Amino acid sequence: MITFILKRLGSGLVVLLAVSLLVYSLLYVSSGSIARNILGDTATPEQLALKNTELGLDQPFFVRYFGWLSGAARGDLGSSWFTSEPVANALASRIPVTMTMVFAAMLLIAIIATLIGVAAAVKRGWVDRVVQIGAIIGDSIPGFVIGIILVFFLAISLGLFPATSTIAPGVGADAWVLSLTLPVIALLINGVTGGAQQIRSAVIKQLERDYVRTLRSRGISEREVLFKHVLRSSAPAGLTVLSLQLIGMLGGVVIIESIFALPGMGPLAVAATAQSDQPVVMGVVMYTVVVVIVVNLIVDLLNGWLNPKVRAS
Repeated sequence: MITFILKRLGSGLVVLLAVSLLVYSLLYVSSGSIARNILGDTATPEQLALKNTELGLDQPFFVRYFGWLSGAARGDLGSSWFTSEPVANALASRIPVTMTMVFAAMLLIAIIATLIGVAAAVKRGWVDRVVQIGAIIGDSIPGFVIGIILVFFLAISLGLFPATSTIAPGVGADAWVLSLTLPVIALLINGVTGGAQQIRSAVIKQLERDYVRTLRSRGISEREVLFKHVLRSSAPAGLTVLSLQLIGMLGGVVIIESIFALPGMGPLAVAATAQSDQPVVMGVVMYTVVVVIVVNLIVDLLNGWLNPKVRAS
């Protein structure tokens, strides 16, 4: 197990380095005149040259990249070119908002999608048809549209929740709950429909296996067959779907956070990309890649624990 984890971490490190080089190269090519963007159109050539030297933009590409990489390896992601705020501080103040929203949504998706998917696979009939129709409808409506609808009805019309975030340094847990409820629901609706459909398919596939008929012929109760054997065998497929949904959410929250004015990673990434604020963009990308690597590692470990064949391989 330790060898497996080390191999996965090693491959993750290679991916992290490859992504950092690719993104840094794209930012290098498309950055344009950063000094002019920072100082404005009235800046003199001398001021522009001084700013380029200050930011290290007059150095060759690989000198700049390896300078950034060595700093990142020490935990120093640099500072924003426009606000001078350390990137680590900018990320630290916004990561809790984004990750609380994403993981709350994923926890609810895992529970609700499993219950609905299992019910559709076992009951079939009208329950199954409702789940399949719901999956089609849920997949066809973008999350930001659901977010706008929720804001209009539950926030503006009924006043049950704030239309924009009230999360700020020092606020209580009630502000977090009220501000994140509607965004979580927006993410939840899309995730549950797709997740339930996938879990339904996995459970149906397991119910048709020979080992299920053997267990039933031995007099084992239907409840034990379902929850002890079928669900465990179906779990790897469900975990894979949920991990993909979580990774997709990390990109989708950009719009959701903008709709609800949440102080999360989304607005930070949008603003930094629009300004070509390279240190901030690199920090956001590295954070996202690390989360993806960790999620994939956890899913592989859970699959190995649930499925002896995977564990043996």
